[in-house]
Amino acid sequence: MIQATTLHFLRDLSENNNREWFQENKKRFEAAKKDFESTVDALLTEVKTLEELGNTQAKDCIFRINRDIRFSKDKTPYKNWLSAAIGPGGRKSGRTDYYLHIQPGGESFIGAGMWNPTPQQLAKYRQEIDYNAGELKKIIHAEAFQTYFPEVWGESTKTAPKGYAKEHPEIELLRRKQLFFMHYFSDKEVQQKGFVQEIMKGVVLIKPYCEFLNYIFFDEPQEE
Repeated sequence: MIQATTLHFLRDLSENNNREWFQENKKRFEAAKKDFESTVDALLTEVKTLEELGNTQAKDCIFRINRDIRFSKDKTPYKNWLSAAIGPGGRKSGRTDYYLHIQPGGESFIGAGMWNPTPQQLAKYRQEIDYNAGELKKIIHAEAFQTYFPEVWGESTKTAPKGYAKEHPEIELLRRKQLFFMHYFSDKEVQQKGFVQEIMKGVVLIKPYCEFLNYIFFDEPQEE
């Protein structure tokens, strides 16, 4: 569960996103970070019952609160949320993992999927859809999956991708450049004692999709 004080800090940070205010409220940030770490620790413990995470710890999973403003028009220095990548090796693994995002105002969510694939990964995804879309559709079209993950994020090409006919029976999946699923939580839900168990419902449902992507992106044997 997330403490109310953590949400209050993030709300205040959103309204005072500058270095002077942040330094004056550094102790509040440290408390919020520690609170978030405890939730990530509890989540790692649960996920380890489903898959091998090695020695991955909360500190390996949590993203920095500082924003990279080098190429952004938005020069506010801090994110007004806390986030973590749950998977083997944490945020630097490069593989498809579970993303936890805590942000006040009902913007907290658990999500996973094809977020920012390389051209090579996107080509592999489309090749797999062309060859056997049934495996993916069985996962993401399941009633329980669609009930828990009603939010679908990501861009699609405006026309059929090169090499695929616009009349292809799986054209909607083929046009996808990103395919990321999210389940949002209210501020009340993230503060409940059963919050980690609620997240785990989503983890169990979306785990096969993550495995599908990780196999075709990283683990599938290459043809000679």
